[in-house]
Amino acid sequence: MTEPLDRVRARVEAVPDPELPMISLADLGVIRAVRQGPDQVVEVVVTPTYLGCPALPVIEADLRTVLEECGHPEGRVTWALSPAWTSDWITGTGRRKLAEHGIAPPAAAGAPLPVRLGLGRPCPHCRSVATRPLGPFGSTGCQTILVCTACRESFPHLKAV
Repeated sequence: MTEPLDRVRARVEAVPDPELPMISLADLGVIRAVRQGPDQVVEVVVTPTYLGCPALPVIEADLRTVLEECGHPEGRVTWALSPAWTSDWITGTGRRKLAEHGIAPPAAAGAPLPVRLGLGRPCPHCRSVATRPLGPFGSTGCQTILVCTACRESFPHLKAV
């Protein structure tokens, strides 16, 4: 049975990010559109967080699975590279879920320079802003590791882009 576009959109937006499964692709801000193309084929438009992201093939496969499950096996996934993704597109819900899972959400892209470097990001464990960089990379290329000098816990921080 072919599901209507609004149901397909809801299912697509609920797909979890493969590297940050606590947030959906919609909350990550990478789903740009779910629409019917001029040829009446359902199209999901995605803007990758960055081109070298190793999760891109998984994201595409997960979206194609949703399209097939919704009765649109001919549906397509299109990558939109412009405008480039920015961490400002992460929703409030996505930021809250990241923090709840111990990942400091990124500061706004236009934030003062010290915050953009990761200094002073609130610790998701104790909320102290007495944090400092521990390492430039976390478990994924889009993360860095910070350490809280108040509670001495380290935590990942999603980089602002």
